[in-house]
Amino acid sequence: MNADVLIVGGGPVGLLLACELKLAGVDPLVLEAATGQERITRSLGMRSLNARTLHTLGLRGLVEPLAEAQWALFDQLRAGREPAEGDIVDGLVYMLREGMSGGHFSGLPLIGEAGNRVPEMLMLKQHQLERVLAEHAAGLGVEVRSGCRVTEIADEGDGVVATLADGRVVRAGYLVGCDGGRSLVRKQSGIPFTGTSATMTGRTAVAELADPGALTSSLRAPGGLVNLSLVPGEVATIEFDGGPTERDAPVTAEEMQASIRRASGTDAVVLSLEAGIRYSDNTRHAETYRQGRILLAGDAAHVHSPIGGQGLNLGLQDAANLGWKLALVVRGQAPERLLDTYTAERHPVAARVLRNTRAQVALMRPGPQVDALREVISEALELPETRRHFIAMANGTDIDYAPDASRPLVGRFVPDWEIEGVGWVRESLRDGRGLLLDLAGSLETRAAAKGRDDRVRVVGGTVDQADTAAVLLRPDGYVAWAGSGEAGLAEALDAWFGVG
Repeated sequence: MNADVLIVGGGPVGLLLACELKLAGVDPLVLEAATGQERITRSLGMRSLNARTLHTLGLRGLVEPLAEAQWALFDQLRAGREPAEGDIVDGLVYMLREGMSGGHFSGLPLIGEAGNRVPEMLMLKQHQLERVLAEHAAGLGVEVRSGCRVTEIADEGDGVVATLADGRVVRAGYLVGCDGGRSLVRKQSGIPFTGTSATMTGRTAVAELADPGALTSSLRAPGGLVNLSLVPGEVATIEFDGGPTERDAPVTAEEMQASIRRASGTDAVVLSLEAGIRYSDNTRHAETYRQGRILLAGDAAHVHSPIGGQGLNLGLQDAANLGWKLALVVRGQAPERLLDTYTAERHPVAARVLRNTRAQVALMRPGPQVDALREVISEALELPETRRHFIAMANGTDIDYAPDASRPLVGRFVPDWEIEGVGWVRESLRDGRGLLLDLAGSLETRAAAKGRDDRVRVVGGTVDQADTAAVLLRPDGYVAWAGSGEAGLAEALDAWFGVG
């Protein structure tokens, strides 16, 4: 059982990474410890996919099936509900249908402008996302093995070895840990994982309450916070108690009832509990995302409070950044130093997310001082420039991999351009190759990509909004080079796609 790349962990991050590798001509093998039922149990609460993640998934045609899954879920949520003014589900449906970007900062709403051509936000359950990604993986021929728990890994210099719980040994050229916050891959690779300890305990459960009407949909009280999910029967609490003392024991009805009472100050009664999870604001960051032939992505590389819903998005964008780079190195078409750009680009992005999630936890604490601070920030968010800043931060649309570039396009995600006679630029990246846009009909521009047809496709045409003659796009949608002449193009092609 050998592969080009071993991926430990078959959640959304591992699945997307496997798809990106397979699309680029590399054979990955995904090893997932859990079974199907265990994965569904973990899927409590709603998952929000933000604007940049949807732009990224849109490059591979995945937004449409995800949107279908979202609307199927919302149809279920709205079934049997009595119409009510200010209904939160109806409000979300309106936002989603109008193409608004959204989210929140510590519960303070962040609503962007309507009218975007593609969705800027989707909300669904994690198992729905995993199903879409698993179907995409199956269509590409990716091998995913469930019930395969990795117990030991080793970097042997010229390859990696993983030992499974049943004693089997798997070999590959590289190994990527997508195995969560308690990552065995990270621990055994020796990569430091530093940060701050938990200050809060969160609990989410599928529970039957004797009187659910006694709790509001979001109750911030002296003891903490209680939230009734959009999904009927799901209830969540947050208590600022220094973090959970027990992470692995099953959540009981008695524990959930006590937490709701402490957080809300009510005499809530939990009649029964079907499933429950605990979480915290333990915030830690891997010092590097690569140690030799071992790499990290998703929660294996960074953990933080789930408040704000940025963790899943962060991990999916890790996968998109790493996949094409690792594939080029595995195929021998690019030097290993290309993998160093993975940490260089993604580490600062995660550090910024960790900073803003810490701030969001601080803003949720009870007390008159925090109440006053929330009022001040709410007032600031009424200012259009401030609101745009927070929306961009929450949605990852402010990511810039080359902040010192002479051209503002370089390092940023490609705008939603339409090429006359060709179509939308982002849809031209569907095959996973890079894209050289020749917007001025230059033979020299086309000649520069010679010898890289398997890695870079050349497309000609005109774009009304572009103020440059040519643009080189990476497979993950970010601009690697832009110019009005040929200066720097050959160097950019060599740096990002290997020598022709």
